[in-house]
Amino acid sequence: MPVAALHHFTIRCTPDDLPPLFDFYTRVMRLEPGARPEVPAPGAWLYAGGQPIVHLYAHLATPDEVAQPVTGHVDHISFRAHGLTEMREHLHALDVPFAEAPIPGWDIHQLFLHDPRGMKIEMTFWMNDEEGGAP
Repeated sequence: MPVAALHHFTIRCTPDDLPPLFDFYTRVMRLEPGARPEVPAPGAWLYAGGQPIVHLYAHLATPDEVAQPVTGHVDHISFRAHGLTEMREHLHALDVPFAEAPIPGWDIHQLFLHDPRGMKIEMTFWMNDEEGGAP
């Protein structure tokens, strides 16, 4: 099969939106800023495990352009995550609201939160990979 995994997603924003988005994805989600090719607009590539998975692209001049997103059908973005207990503590310490959603009958536990522009973020924890198993 030619498709093996999700490589990255790009968030279009205004230059004013860039700092709070950068803060959220680095401080809350703990992605790391890294190398980015020469691009004719401000932005950042944010990495997990050496892979740039979130691209911030501040090319829009006004928030009105953001109000009409091309990808309006996207419901949420999911990140595979590890360390459920520690992540809960981290989110509480930062006063970041989140909802928990264990999947009945599956060994999966999800946390849902929102970035500064309202994008729903899912963090998926496979409980058989977690210390001690169940949440």
